[in-house]
Amino acid sequence: MAGAFGFERGHYEVSMQVGERGLLPAVRAASDDTYIVSNGFSCREQVRQTTGRRVWHIAELLREGLTRAK
Repeated sequence: MAGAFGFERGHYEVSMQVGERGLLPAVRAASDDTYIVSNGFSCREQVRQTTGRRVWHIAELLREGLTRAK
């Protein structure tokens, strides 16, 4: 998505084509116990909306790990 690019009128198709070149197929192929991590809001949104997968921000994943380590 590259920031707000994918949200802007006329950019949806390009944004989806870029995502389908590698990222989105890889996310769909990942096992259910694989964490999908992205720090960028627009990347997380695109992955979530197109794959239905939970996408973690690195801070969320670190918190999760620290919570489980207790």
